Amino acid sequence: MSFEFSSVTAPFRMQPGLRRVAAGARQLTPNAPGSRHLQEKLAVLGSRPLEALCSLDSYDETEVLRTVADECVRSGAEAFRFLGDSAATGHCEAPLLGWSIERDSVRGGGEPAIGALLRGMPARLRPAALLSLAFAEDFAVLDGRSTALVWLAVCLPSHWSPEDKLGRSFADVHAPVADGDMLRAAGASLARLVTGDERWQRSVWTISADPRLRQHPKHGHAPWPEPLGSDLGREAQAIAAAASFRSECQTFLPIAGTGRAVFTILVESEPLTEAVVDADSARRLHDAVASMSPAVLAYRRLDGARDRLLAWLAARADLPARS
Repeated sequence: MSFEFSSVTAPFRMQPGLRRVAAGARQLTPNAPGSRHLQEKLAVLGSRPLEALCSLDSYDETEVLRTVADECVRSGAEAFRFLGDSAATGHCEAPLLGWSIERDSVRGGGEPAIGALLRGMPARLRPAALLSLAFAEDFAVLDGRSTALVWLAVCLPSHWSPEDKLGRSFADVHAPVADGDMLRAAGASLARLVTGDERWQRSVWTISADPRLRQHPKHGHAPWPEPLGSDLGREAQAIAAAASFRSECQTFLPIAGTGRAVFTILVESEPLTEAVVDADSARRLHDAVASMSPAVLAYRRLDGARDRLLAWLAARADLPARS
């Protein structure tokens, strides 16, 4: 996991936390055949593609395909190519996966499951599906004027429904976020900023009982284990063993001359006991979780696990136990 624990601060606040993308830094992560992100995306697109691939009828996804293909050229990532004047008639290719599409044709000799998936879905969904499969990132398009999401290819959401966010303003999209007044109030200015000429990124994190990358709210979630006794030390070890550290690296690729940007979301999840490898990261997480309001704890499904997680993090950081 590439998450930087230096970004974890206390007291915890729901805020934008934007920073500039370093010059020359890569914003895309190509999927390798058999990778975890690829397999989970295949599962979603094979069973419920319309929950992941969403677009306003008036939106032309050609600019997304071209922007991502151009970014591959810039960064030297041979993961996706697009040739042509439109998504409907152009040529899309994912060289690392061994598959391409052009109009109604699907060609390639890569993993058979990918070819079967593409052939089995409507032709209009294939470009977005191939783009999604080519990268570990999920994608959305943010319009800077309306602050709305006008196109999404999101297979691995963190307990939100892509199909329910389509066409809604920034404030509406973030309406459920606990203690998110500051974030919602800044929506218009943030949308203008990240759809401008500069490149921006932010990181978010949580601790989850569900290790899956794909966490659509319509398909359930893993509950925390119930306390078994009064031994907090044993309970702390048990809950840490069941917990995953989930993070998202979110970046913005400007779509030149449009006032829109491609929003990329790289989700990562690994066992908490493997993610927290030193006292500093444990201490940062401890202090952040300890400072979360009841509303934020409930929103993140941490309210029932808080005390046990804090006990484990305190021991990992050699902090004094809290009463």
